[in-house]
Amino acid sequence: MARQKITEALKAGKVLISDGAWGTFLHKKGLKPGECPELWCVDRPADVLDVAKNYIDAGADMVETDSFGGSSFKLAHFKLDGRAAEINEAAAKISRQAAGDNHWVIASIGPTGKMLVTEEVTEEELYEAFKTQAVAFEKGGADAACIETMSDIAEACQAVKAVKANTKLEIICTFTFEKTVQGDYKTMMGADPVSAMNAVIAAGADIVGANCGNGIERMIEIVSQMRSVNKTIPILVHANAGLPKNVNGQTVFPESPEDMAAIAPKLAAAGANIIGGCCGTTPAHIKAIKEALNK
Repeated sequence: MARQKITEALKAGKVLISDGAWGTFLHKKGLKPGECPELWCVDRPADVLDVAKNYIDAGADMVETDSFGGSSFKLAHFKLDGRAAEINEAAAKISRQAAGDNHWVIASIGPTGKMLVTEEVTEEELYEAFKTQAVAFEKGGADAACIETMSDIAEACQAVKAVKANTKLEIICTFTFEKTVQGDYKTMMGADPVSAMNAVIAAGADIVGANCGNGIERMIEIVSQMRSVNKTIPILVHANAGLPKNVNGQTVFPESPEDMAAIAPKLAAAGANIIGGCCGTTPAHIKAIKEALNK
């Protein structure tokens, strides 16, 4: 029997749990600075599978893929751009194996690092790169594409359109917002939560939200802004384990699993439908969040 769509499952009113950080987990497994994380999907699939399985075992309803930097533009830094389809399909297959039949795979698409505003890249070139990823994800068994950590509305819309036109995957699109000195939230490219949300919904996104850049408490303000103008669109949040601090030369994310779990019900009350973690979060964080929301 085919899995229910994520958006259909959300209609029951339950908050779903997503996974946590991937990069820090892979570094603990031996990924070296400057090494291509996505190539591990081909060269070290057992290690990638273990990351996904840890999050499923912690109680996540859905798991991402090791493909955040899997666009041909990002892979070109490692002379791997010609292997984009292969690597992204492998990423989806690994997470599909971990997820089994009863959990969703939300395949990660990160920014390309190319700037439309400086004419470094065209919209058509972005579209083709995202299309390659999306088609590979579907072939590998993903349920959805999670377009994440976006700052440029135009780039995000090209990703949404590429997924929608070339696959049957559900489409999640999240932006990274930072609090300005004026107290509002903007992406690096100046987009506010409501404008970003409205643009990607118009492009075809099924689920919107925010990830990275903030701890879980600040995400409440962002979700509240989105909910103030749209009461029905599903919202996903992948929050960091607090704002990073430098401790003895090491980047540390200070929020414990208990810290994040204490805020999670407030985030759900603000209107978040799917809650997971980003930088600094671990399976322990995901387990604690799930337990807090199931009380």
